[in-house]
Formats: sequence, C-alpha cells, structure tokens
Amino acid sequence: MALVKYNPLRELKNMQDQMNRLLNLSWNHDLPSEDSKEGLWQPPVDIYETVDSIVIKAELPAVDQKDIEVRIEDSTLILRGERKHEDEVKKENYHRIERYFGSFQRSFSLPTTVNQEKVAATCDKGVLTITLPKREETTPKHITIPVK
Repeated sequence: MALVKYNPLRELKNMQDQMNRLLNLSWNHDLPSEDSKEGLWQPPVDIYETVDSIVIKAELPAVDQKDIEVRIEDSTLILRGERKHEDEVKKENYHRIERYFGSFQRSFSLPTTVNQEKVAATCDKGVLTITLPKREETTPKHITIPVK
C-alpha cells in the first residue's frame, strides 16, 4: 500500500468544488427561458444561430440514443433522457464518483421564426445536435439593386 502525504488544503479544495457544483446547479435552474423540472443533473448545451437555422448542441456522454427523447410541445423544445450507472462495479468499490447519473430534462422556448415541422436531431460521439430551421419568410434575402 502506498503512503499518501496528508494535505489539508486538498480537502478544502474538494469541498469548494462540491459547493460550486451545488450553487451552479441551483442558479442554473432559475434561468427565465428554461424549465428544469426534474433530474439531478442537466447536460450542458451550446446554442447558436446561423443564417437559416438555430442549433442546439447538448453533451450526453454515455447516454444511449434509445434513452434520449426530443419533442416539441406548444413552442417548447423538451430534451429528456437518462444516464444509467454501470452495474459492473459495486458502489463500495469506487474511490470517487464525480459524474452525474439519473434522469434529466431541459426545456427551451422556441421563437416563432422556427419551422417546427422540419426539426432534426442527430447524435454523434456523445453530442446531440438539434437543428431548428427557420421559416423561409423569416430568413433574410439579399436583393441586388442596380444603380443607374
């Protein structure tokens, strides 16, 4: 068995990390455009806009595609799923568990410019990409006007 030198600051750093994680969870639940109804964890997302669509990318490592549900209800995009804990290793054999497991749910209000009929979702390498195309009448059109 290896000897480990006692470092009291390491325990304080671990406690600070846990408190930061707890506070971040509670503050992120208060975002005005999102509902977080259940689940111990929420996958982080990036949301950006292109000329013809809005794209949402969610990190879902170790989540089976069959455990992911994406749907739209009343102009709200709902992302729901579950990351299951591996049963191969007994809990008492773990030295540290830092990843979150269990069910999650994220909800996003959609603008009226989104064409809800053509929403597409793909999952690759643990990243779920949801593409929300804009309606054709809302995409900017470039018209060249000749000057005489």
